[in-house]
Amino acid sequence: MTKEKVNNQEVDENVGYREGDVNPSCEGESCANMADENPDGDDIVSEDDAPQEVEAEPSAEEVIAIWRDKYTRLQAEFDNYRKRTLREKMDLVASGGADVIKSMLTVLDDMHRAVAASDKSDDIASLREGEKLVLQKFEEALRQKNVTEIEALDKEFNPDFHEAVARFAAGEEKKGLIIDVVQRGYMLGDKVLRYAKVVVGE
Repeated sequence: MTKEKVNNQEVDENVGYREGDVNPSCEGESCANMADENPDGDDIVSEDDAPQEVEAEPSAEEVIAIWRDKYTRLQAEFDNYRKRTLREKMDLVASGGADVIKSMLTVLDDMHRAVAASDKSDDIASLREGEKLVLQKFEEALRQKNVTEIEALDKEFNPDFHEAVARFAAGEEKKGLIIDVVQRGYMLGDKVLRYAKVVVGE
């Protein structure tokens, strides 16, 4: 083991130097700079090691208040949505009804003209022709609104579209078929507006 004398004291190189002694490995200005940077000899603490402020957890009352506010807002929004959709639905029904009535007014005008013509004319053939034209115009107006007549006569009875009001013996050939239509039925698109009232053969 090697020893050397520092300030007339033997110092073991492997042991190092004692507290308060000058670091033998330190020479000149570098030792002075180290002393200036940390004059008290305290350990250097980085910013990362400094204690951080921790946010306080919200209390139970605060959490309840937050969720109560969210629930109140959601309930108000849903109530407004329900009222708005109901109002839009009512407006749609009203405007749809007005549109249908408007298309019927031209047919009504033709009917008034036909009645006025029948009072002034004795030509039965022309009056009948006028009635047919009014009827055709009325049916065309319904078709434009997607209203169609349910086919019934000589068709097989179907309870989804027909309503049997009577049954008559009509022979084996007419059994289960519609032999007469008491009242026409109509559909709006794929929906039945009115079932056709029919007489079924048996």
